[in-house]
Amino acid sequence: MSRTVLYARVSTTDQTIAHQKAQAEASGFTIDEVIADEGVSGISTALRDRPEGKRLFDKLRHGDTLVVRWVDRLGRNYQDVTDTIREFMRRGIVVRTVINGLTFDGATTDPMQQAVRDALIGFMAATAQAQAEATKEAQKAGIAHHRATDPSKYRGRKPSYTREQLDLMRDMMGQGAGASAIAKATGLTRPTVQRIRDDLAGAEVVLARWGG
Repeated sequence: MSRTVLYARVSTTDQTIAHQKAQAEASGFTIDEVIADEGVSGISTALRDRPEGKRLFDKLRHGDTLVVRWVDRLGRNYQDVTDTIREFMRRGIVVRTVINGLTFDGATTDPMQQAVRDALIGFMAATAQAQAEATKEAQKAGIAHHRATDPSKYRGRKPSYTREQLDLMRDMMGQGAGASAIAKATGLTRPTVQRIRDDLAGAEVVLARWGG
């Protein structure tokens, strides 16, 4: 009997597994089981090397569906993400994303459809890595600037948003979503969304100060 498994990865204390599950269910998925890794980086740790990621590979069977919020939950390294999705497809496992409602499976034998599917996998994996690298650079630059210009105010007020909300907002912005739709999906107010949207780099800096 086929099953639907949600894989969640949270890398900071502000992110929650429950929120990722709620997002999936709100999008129409019926989740049979949640497998999650907490406090694990998607950049430096391949899915197979994470405690629960390894269990995910062992547990999924032909005909099962793997649900993730977006491909960045599988990882933020291009090679790791593309290899992971393609292996699951070879094993007859369908990979589906909550954001954008994308489906990756190995059922098609049409070479044109395969080419389009593989190109999309590569694009999304590359985007996940690029976002991670841009975030890291923005954090480093912002932290260095604030330390140099005003050390006394380095930390400042605690942000009103979490890492998970900011990641979701960035993902939706990349797909052209408006402020109202983003506010509804993230639970943030529309003015907050607009403020963050106008200065994403600054929003990253604020989160970095608070360990986000």
